[in-house]
Amino acid sequence: MIQAVLFDLDGTLLDRDASVKKFIDNQYERISNYVGHIPKKEYMNRFIELDCRGYVWKDKVYQQLVYEYKLEIDWEYLLQDYISEFKHHCVPFSNLHRMLKELKTNGFVLGMITNGFGQFQMDNIIALGIEKYFDVILVSETEGIKKPDPIIFERALERLNVAASQSVFIGDHPDNDVRASQSVGMKGIWKKDFQWDTFETDFVVEDLGELSKLIEQLNTR
Repeated sequence: MIQAVLFDLDGTLLDRDASVKKFIDNQYERISNYVGHIPKKEYMNRFIELDCRGYVWKDKVYQQLVYEYKLEIDWEYLLQDYISEFKHHCVPFSNLHRMLKELKTNGFVLGMITNGFGQFQMDNIIALGIEKYFDVILVSETEGIKKPDPIIFERALERLNVAASQSVFIGDHPDNDVRASQSVGMKGIWKKDFQWDTFETDFVVEDLGELSKLIEQLNTR
């Protein structure tokens, strides 16, 4: 019987691709005195390319942008702007709040495990207005360990006081989320992502609104 539902953040609850586009569009306009000679689409596309969907930290991204375009602005300033302003551009996936409210109403305990910097990720969680739903939130920097290490999953389960066999984990990354959670005995649910269209697994949702029904089906098997 499933008692606990745990989530990844970026690409699962937070539509990071849409959030990054929204942020960098806004940042471009705010620093147009320095980047206005570069077509906005080109600048945005290069940022997104260098960002590698969040797997490259923005110090490297901004250093490369300043170097390539010979920008007369410090990369440290751009990085600090990213850290302080990104939270204002967070875009949730559809049905996020409805899904979390349904799960809590149905008596599930909820957890989150996300890789990233502690305060930055917490700011984004708060910006989405979802922190109130979660019984535990583990951020890799704060924990000193990150997915796919099984220890961070085991630590979350211990804090929730539930067994792995009574838990599911939902994430967009096949290795860091689905296979990693399965390795500790949880059921891994893939939040389908276009870049992994060949990934095969037992449980898949394309929309967060599908999740409650899937968990109900798991509990009636």
